Amino acid sequence: MDPARTMQVAVGTSLATIVFTSLSSGLAHHRRGAMDLALIRRWVPWTLLGVVVGSLIGGYVSGWVLVAVFAIIALIVAFDMMLRRPTGDVEPQRFPAAVWALLGVFTGGISAMMGIGGGTVGVPILNFLGYDIRKAVGTSSAIGFLIGLPGALIYAATGLGQPGLPPMSLGYVNLYLAAIIIPLSTWMAVYGVRLAHSIDRRRLRMAFGIFLLLTSLRMWVDLLSGVR
Repeated sequence: MDPARTMQVAVGTSLATIVFTSLSSGLAHHRRGAMDLALIRRWVPWTLLGVVVGSLIGGYVSGWVLVAVFAIIALIVAFDMMLRRPTGDVEPQRFPAAVWALLGVFTGGISAMMGIGGGTVGVPILNFLGYDIRKAVGTSSAIGFLIGLPGALIYAATGLGQPGLPPMSLGYVNLYLAAIIIPLSTWMAVYGVRLAHSIDRRRLRMAFGIFLLLTSLRMWVDLLSGVR
């Protein structure tokens, strides 16, 4: 298929799978007390606003723009997670409501354009603001549902009638791939939560950063080859 459409289908389908994966991981994190429900309630309206804006942009711009956004954001976050030394203070910092609103819009918008559940953006933001890395991961997993559901619906709507989409596609959401991924990702999410709560916090940060670095480098390769 058209390489420019590949990223949009990947993003839309990914958001659809996140709906179910986030429910599985979020419930498991909640059982371990690694979730800030007050922050989730504070972020709900602003995250949804960001998702709507980001999904509309992602549904209409070139797929190469989405690749570039993913590559840049993932690279920045990867270096932050690997190189920044966390302080011993794990108490969340206090900011005005407007700052939290802006962060919510940013998290929702970028996540919708990248096809992620909020962890790539939300985890480093919350960790930087003083949240323990495990609580940041747990809270971001729940926020993933707020991002995945409206994001997938918007990508499905904006992709309706587009030429060159693979079979069994509802707009930019490929139902065949989603049906394969969802059972496996939902099942493995529970084991991911167990691992996150069993390893050292520093190692968890490094694993998060290394994964994002490798993903970003892969996106840069696609981006540079596509530009040529």
